[in-house]
Amino acid sequence: MVTHSESLTGGPPQNQSRRLYRGDGWRTLALGILCVLMIAPLVMAVIISLKSPSQFTRVPFLPTWPLRWENYEFAVQIISQFLLNSIIASGATVIGVLLLSSLAAYSFAQIRFPGRTFVFYAVLALMMVPASLTLVPSFVLIRDLRLINTYWSLILPWIAGGQLIGILILRAFFESLPGEMFDACRIDGASDWQIYWHVALPLTRSMLGVVAVLNILGTWNNLIWPTLTLSERKMWPLTPGLYSYMEQYYTSYGRVMAGLLLGSIPLVILFVFTSRLFVEGLTSGAIKT
Repeated sequence: MVTHSESLTGGPPQNQSRRLYRGDGWRTLALGILCVLMIAPLVMAVIISLKSPSQFTRVPFLPTWPLRWENYEFAVQIISQFLLNSIIASGATVIGVLLLSSLAAYSFAQIRFPGRTFVFYAVLALMMVPASLTLVPSFVLIRDLRLINTYWSLILPWIAGGQLIGILILRAFFESLPGEMFDACRIDGASDWQIYWHVALPLTRSMLGVVAVLNILGTWNNLIWPTLTLSERKMWPLTPGLYSYMEQYYTSYGRVMAGLLLGSIPLVILFVFTSRLFVEGLTSGAIKT
């Protein structure tokens, strides 16, 4: 005899639980396979980084002894200057981008001035211009300013280009904040600068984290622009430095892989400390109306 609950669920509770368990088992298996496929290249990279050329020739992808920790010592000596250059250039760039893009976004969102909408869409239109079209004019400008082979040849163009996405994200967030809050601040005698610095900016902490992470990823992995503006090898940031390192020691797979792993550590640290902030920024941007 079929009960009312069974007719609603399509069968006895035991069958339902078996089907759910079976479905969860397949999903768990699929996720496990995907995790193995994602982690396996990293594990093999670590194994290769601890090999000498002869060890790699004999057994490429399995551990061999003795472990060649000197590969990491050698890689540190080569890429340490490149890493420092990247930290200086990307760090200065992200500070400039956060400051200028938040100021511009607040102005577009909360300050009324003639042509505000037109100027905003004109700024957004710059995002449609391919970066390759601006390489030559940007290089000529940097050359005329006598900034070739300086950190400024990286920092200033990266700040100018990185503001666009920051303005787009932060303006939408500033507009979602209640206008009554800003009106109350003005009634109390606060200036626009005080409202921006003490009220609006603290509320955008998570969104600033999103802009910062996106900007650092873009500048950290940039290859073409540094090779155009920096002819001195000691000024190169990490990405062109790693390419040069790979070309120079391409037969020593352990040293090459050790350098690549060391070069990825700063981005891993960035992800560990900012992942929660990044997700909070994406979520808050999604639910604001």
